[in-house]
Amino acid sequence: MGRMERINNQVKREIGKIIQRELGDPRLQFVTITEADVSRDLHNARIRFSVLGETSAVQAAKKGLESARGMIRKLLGKSMNMRHTPELFFIYDQSIEMSARIEETLKEIHDEHEKHPTGY
Repeated sequence: MGRMERINNQVKREIGKIIQRELGDPRLQFVTITEADVSRDLHNARIRFSVLGETSAVQAAKKGLESARGMIRKLLGKSMNMRHTPELFFIYDQSIEMSARIEETLKEIHDEHEKHPTGY
């Protein structure tokens, strides 16, 4: 595992802990950090997150993360021994939602095939 991969994993883990343990914002209750991508110069980090719930929950979580960005960055700096704490940019990760949609479609196709096994 390379240096950047270790940093990305640690940032992901630490931000997840901060959101769950340090922040009391109810908008962040069902937020999961799915990926952290820290730039090589350690100045910026794209943090991908997912949320359990509907579109309104996603918007609320995005607003909660944006309002807590400074506090998350400060706590991240305290928990990690880095020369520079990266600026955080939160991005909604649609991959989980898309994979659930694909799985549902495949299930529908399978069920339809079970009803009509000989074809069309």
